[in-house]
Amino acid sequence: MKIIGSLTSPYVRKVRIMLSEKKIDAELVLDNVWDASTTITDFNPLGKVPCLVMDDGGAMFDSRVIAEYIDTLSPVGKLIPATGRERAAVKTWEALADGVTDAGILVRLEKTFHNPAEQSTKWLDRQMEKVDHGFKTIAKGLGDAKWCHGNQFSLADIAVGCTLGWFELRFTDIDWKTQYPNLRGLYERLSERPSFAQTVPPAA
Repeated sequence: MKIIGSLTSPYVRKVRIMLSEKKIDAELVLDNVWDASTTITDFNPLGKVPCLVMDDGGAMFDSRVIAEYIDTLSPVGKLIPATGRERAAVKTWEALADGVTDAGILVRLEKTFHNPAEQSTKWLDRQMEKVDHGFKTIAKGLGDAKWCHGNQFSLADIAVGCTLGWFELRFTDIDWKTQYPNLRGLYERLSERPSFAQTVPPAA
């Protein structure tokens, strides 16, 4: 198998961490989807990463789909509960973390591709409200617990950790570590895991 992606994408990082935690080997093929030479649409018609290309040539895309598939490849170290409310809870954590990142990316794209006079303040404020509400909800949901859901490390922690790492890289003006000490503690615990340490995105 191979993963097509970038080193700075939080969604690609989520998949890479899943692979590492499950001890599954997959080649990382770097691709810049914004470059004219990108070939990502040969595998994902939506032009997004990550994309998992399997040995038979079949492709799978969207990080949530790929993460769920990876967890089925080995019974060791299950990261997503099998059924029921527990499974839905972990997937909801993932959706929340990804949604916060989605909003942050929309802000970054608006500021990257439009000069200040063309930027929509209403749009930017709307997305940053999502970020603010999302961080508050994640911090409240974590509380004093060690992990996001239950008493063990799961996909919920991976997704939240990738979101925190991306905001640390791209939004240095948001001091979430001071504002939410429990998230800082979670991030420090996650950073000690080899899967996180080995996938730290390079500085922009």
